[in-house]
Amino acid sequence: MSIAASAQQVLSPETLWKLGRVSVLGISKDKKSIVYKVATPSIEENKSNSKFYTIPVTGGKATEVQDTKDLIADKNISPNGSYILSSQEVKVNKVLGKDFYPNLDKSNAQVYNGLDYRHWDTWNDGTVNHVFYGGVPADNVRLAPPIDIMKDEPFDSPQKPFGGDEDYIWSPDSKNIIYVSKKKFGTDYAISTNTDLYEYNLESKTTKNLTEANKGYDTNPQFSPTGNLTWLQMKRDGYEADKNDIIVRFKGMEMNLTANWDGSVDNFNWSPDGKKVYFTAAVDGTKQVFEVNFPGLTKIAVIVTQVTKGDFDVSDIVGFSGDNLIVTRNDMNHAAEVYSYNLKKKTWLQLTKVNDETYSKLALPKYERRYVTTTDGKKMLVWVILPPNFDKTKKYPTLLYCQGGPQSPLTQSYSFRWNFSLMASQGYVVVAPNRRGMYGHGQEWNEQISKDWGGQVMDDYLSAIDDVAKESYVDKARLGAVGASYGGYSVFYLAGIHNNRFKTFISHCGVFNLESMYGTTEEVFFTDWENGGAYWEKDNAVAQKTYSKFNPINLVDKWNTPILIIQGGKDYRVPIGQGQEAFQAAQLRGVKSRFLLFPDENHWVLKPQNAQVWQSEFFKWLKETL
Repeated sequence: MSIAASAQQVLSPETLWKLGRVSVLGISKDKKSIVYKVATPSIEENKSNSKFYTIPVTGGKATEVQDTKDLIADKNISPNGSYILSSQEVKVNKVLGKDFYPNLDKSNAQVYNGLDYRHWDTWNDGTVNHVFYGGVPADNVRLAPPIDIMKDEPFDSPQKPFGGDEDYIWSPDSKNIIYVSKKKFGTDYAISTNTDLYEYNLESKTTKNLTEANKGYDTNPQFSPTGNLTWLQMKRDGYEADKNDIIVRFKGMEMNLTANWDGSVDNFNWSPDGKKVYFTAAVDGTKQVFEVNFPGLTKIAVIVTQVTKGDFDVSDIVGFSGDNLIVTRNDMNHAAEVYSYNLKKKTWLQLTKVNDETYSKLALPKYERRYVTTTDGKKMLVWVILPPNFDKTKKYPTLLYCQGGPQSPLTQSYSFRWNFSLMASQGYVVVAPNRRGMYGHGQEWNEQISKDWGGQVMDDYLSAIDDVAKESYVDKARLGAVGASYGGYSVFYLAGIHNNRFKTFISHCGVFNLESMYGTTEEVFFTDWENGGAYWEKDNAVAQKTYSKFNPINLVDKWNTPILIIQGGKDYRVPIGQGQEAFQAAQLRGVKSRFLLFPDENHWVLKPQNAQVWQSEFFKWLKETL
């Protein structure tokens, strides 16, 4: 090892939160530049500050710009230039005490007659998101108020909690607005994933459901260059992790372009000539670009082809520039940057280099692929991340990382909290298995976790850590397990079955008691699907197995290992009681434990100073117990 390499610094929590976070606004109207934003967190100000830039599509120097409005086409302006789409919150339901009793205007009571009384991190106050259209603003012109195309409807578009203006688009002829909505209310809303695409006609002011026959998610509407409505579709109601397919409506027919491909689509873009669709999807522990041809009425076979390959994630497709595909790309050691991929030459060009200088000063970890045979004879990918300046003659404390979801891919992602590069840089070997329930290994592998949370997947975890622990560089006396959400559930469950493998645990917003989780989480469709039903369904053998055999609370009598429990106070997905119950059980059992509460954070920790506390407590706990 050279003196220069040994003198290099390693990634720290402070450095991680000084990195610029790149997001692309689009390709400029003249097709010559990429317009992007760099958000940089400020720990001192406890917020992020953003700057905007352009960079040539061919590469070169970035130029800071103050206003991006006129640089890129506004997809919310109608093709004929007459109207603009927007969304805003509209009060449609009486919920607050003062809604019912105007003379009691200091009351803060809330009255609900059905579920969906809170979602993600906010309580339902009777307002919903609605889509509006109106005239395009111009200087010195007074415009009529915009028109609510969902007037008096108690439904959301954009969808809550994460929907944006991708949920509504113009038709090519400017006569119709297509929007996404789950037109269900109250308890019906909480138990269903049945979003649909709706078409509102400006002339008749009428709305029709375009996807009524499909009972699962219909999302991401987009028109092809030749005018064919395209969207993403899941078939089964209540299953948020179903196979996501690309559907094209062509001459009155619906064509599923990815029906015979064993994967699930993340996002897509049409090629400029309308002959192909490019999309991203997980595959073998990474996210890559794929293409599928659109045959129209010809008898040409529909074929899905993987376009890019490598140990990285293509997280988003921005657009096209000649033969080049503009994308964002990241890996376990590098946050997202903008890249250009030449489809003919199959070559990469990194366009933005926001964080290159910072990374150049760091000794970075090394990550390796490992394939482990599971207890049922399957081949499982396990990512192993090794500390910077790794020395195989030394012994390292080792962390089993348990991914959340439960159906989310464990790929070459770059998190600003669960960051493998940061963990390894603090001197830990990280073992990250692509256990059951992960995209990128076929739909069967993905679906095996549902209704089997404490089954084969737990064997997958243990197979992974046991296999890597055979290496001489792993200190078997210093193994830990960490994870969030379903990963937090995994930690709670492993604490009762690990047979003294692990010396410490960390669970962030983990599910601890499946019965109280069913009674307090807001998206009931999720627990219905994953658990197999409600806990009171005594004749439902699948559900009863879940609530008895796979419930971490039933294994607390075997807990004997230190555990750090982290919880967001505004987490309504895995509500605060889950963390409280687990901490109380550990304390009353006499198990060394700590409860880290973030009262104003949700399922995630988003504020810079809270994030620093999170990282500090995370690594302090590991130092104490491992």
